[in-house]
Amino acid sequence: MQTPRQAVSIEEQIEQWRSYLGRRQATHMVDVAELENHLRQQIAGLLEAGLATDEAFLIAVKRMGSRDALSREFARAHSNRLWKQLLLGPSDSGESRVPGPTDVIVAFCLAVAAAVAIKVPALFGLQLDEHNDGDVRFYVRNAGLLVLPLLTIYFAWKGRLETRTLCWLGVAFAVAGVFANVYPFARASSTEVLTAVHLPIALWLVVGMAYAGSRWSQVAGRMDFIRFSGELFIYYVLIALGGGVFTAFVALFFRILGTAPDQFIGSWLLPCGAAGAVVVGSWLVEAKQNVIENVAPVLTRLFTPLFAAALSTFLGALLWTGRGVNIERDMLIAFDLLLVVVLGLLLYSVSARDPRSPPGAFDVLQIVLVVSALLANAVVLWAIVARITEFGFSPNRVAVLGVDVILLVNLAWSAVLYLRFLRGRGSFIALEKWQTDYLPVYGAWAAMVVILFPPLFRYL
Repeated sequence: MQTPRQAVSIEEQIEQWRSYLGRRQATHMVDVAELENHLRQQIAGLLEAGLATDEAFLIAVKRMGSRDALSREFARAHSNRLWKQLLLGPSDSGESRVPGPTDVIVAFCLAVAAAVAIKVPALFGLQLDEHNDGDVRFYVRNAGLLVLPLLTIYFAWKGRLETRTLCWLGVAFAVAGVFANVYPFARASSTEVLTAVHLPIALWLVVGMAYAGSRWSQVAGRMDFIRFSGELFIYYVLIALGGGVFTAFVALFFRILGTAPDQFIGSWLLPCGAAGAVVVGSWLVEAKQNVIENVAPVLTRLFTPLFAAALSTFLGALLWTGRGVNIERDMLIAFDLLLVVVLGLLLYSVSARDPRSPPGAFDVLQIVLVVSALLANAVVLWAIVARITEFGFSPNRVAVLGVDVILLVNLAWSAVLYLRFLRGRGSFIALEKWQTDYLPVYGAWAAMVVILFPPLFRYL
């Protein structure tokens, strides 16, 4: 009979196996549930026969791999694990999967639809023109509402979401559309800018629910969405760089023909391309999972020591000089962005790490990064409180204060959990669970800013 520790170990291994299968292009939750049922039956029989936990899991996956290509891919993706030798045969080495034609067609059609959606308001006289300030403000507030529903449809199609789930997702976008457009914002108001910034954050969690489907309630499902978000950001930047080169060539062609391309590029090429690239980048992230390793964790390994050194130097300079931080608004916002980047580095380090591996040198570096960010956050929090005390409350100051408090709580408990892990008094899974469980806090705060801030601060 298996001990509690064996049960925990088996559940951890099955969770990782299920997480991997759940991310595959051609796998749906019904298939994963059926495969998991077979896997658990195999493990139970092997444990009753007297095998150790790891042996039972490895042999059960081996048996699954003999009839299931996805289990063989699981072994290939975890090449540093023992089950690679148990599962992979010579014929598997060159095998790879490519996205099916239907998936390519659907992604392309939705990318075109996103590009077209950006121009739909123009049919009602709303032009994306720098000379029409009111129209530009509309586009800024509604950019997420024009694009993210198409991405949500893509994931809903891939995940075969239930009708009830689709209805709730639709209601979320409809409510967001109301609050983005019903308030009488003053011209150049801070609350309108805050709405434009925070609405896409709240809606991005709606996209995450479509991406993960029924797995959103699981740590693995939310962590998969975190991985996807980081990979999409990198792909979007790469597409933007390529798009910049393409735009330069288009401008050159127009000028050779003696035509000024500024209107076409500003009103059509850039906005439509930016909208369509969201869906295209998402498809690339999903398709790429079948053939190469993720990019975000690699970049995380590169930049973590750099940011740890930068923050440590900053704190050392504060202590050495005895000076406070510049409490000007722009400086505080820039520092908050830096802390968000640090949190992103922590998230993608967590997502890329094998939770069962023992602590190593990179984990110590992560602790240095987290503790440095925590101390820097405390300094910035003190500065914004001092600014509010001196000048009073404003939408921007309260928004920055809220972000600082949210980041402080996240970083503080992350530091505690990481230290417990390094000292052998806690598991890495606890840190992973904390980060994924904290995601709704960001969405809830963003929704509060969008819904409550405009009337509280009289739409100024």
